[in-house]
Amino acid sequence: MFGTTSDITVISAIIAGILSFLSPCVLPLVPSFITYLTGLSLAELQSENNNKKARLKIVTHSLLFIAGFTAVFVILGASATMAGGFLRNHMDIMRRVGGGLIILFGLHISGLIPIKFLLGEKRFTLHNKPVGYIGSVIVGIAFAAGWTPCIGPILASILSVAAMESKVYRGILLLFAYSMGLAIPFFLASLALNKFILIFNRFKKYIRLFEIITGILLVIAGFLIFFDKLNYIQKLLSY
Repeated sequence: MFGTTSDITVISAIIAGILSFLSPCVLPLVPSFITYLTGLSLAELQSENNNKKARLKIVTHSLLFIAGFTAVFVILGASATMAGGFLRNHMDIMRRVGGGLIILFGLHISGLIPIKFLLGEKRFTLHNKPVGYIGSVIVGIAFAAGWTPCIGPILASILSVAAMESKVYRGILLLFAYSMGLAIPFFLASLALNKFILIFNRFKKYIRLFEIITGILLVIAGFLIFFDKLNYIQKLLSY
């Protein structure tokens, strides 16, 4: 099913995006983001009788918001791979440093080793949304540029992997996959906000558990990268 280690890293990037969406930095804020983007009230968004015009507005603004943060992440992916090219002659050292950082980020997310500079709020916010559809793109860009600290380690882990790629398109692909992992559940939530809120109210008590699981997965991935053993996953999945 998964032919190469590259396939695995792309799938891992998608999963990382989904885990980012499920984090306490993003999940509780989804309804607020949607109301902010569309200008519709929460009651209007939750109504089962939304007319076609309202639904079109929700879909359009959500897609433009997604386009905004995807563009930033893709640029970051390309930049990470290009910067990594300067260290290509020291690939072994780079791999170990990257693996070590991912392990550290995993320990931070799990709560075992809190990192002080990642605990503060460093988010850039727009108090007044720019007018129109272009405004939704700008909000998406601001959302990505002001990424909250508890998501930062997941994003940094994907960027560390992107920096180890030899081709720029691979870095772009990894960060696009990460963006889609975040974008797809956000888009689905915007289409059925009332159902999303019901599910969230049941799920929110498990958010801390998901943080711990995410941290453990990052630690495992870090060790595999540090010891150059990612091919073990490929062998396991090929059976």
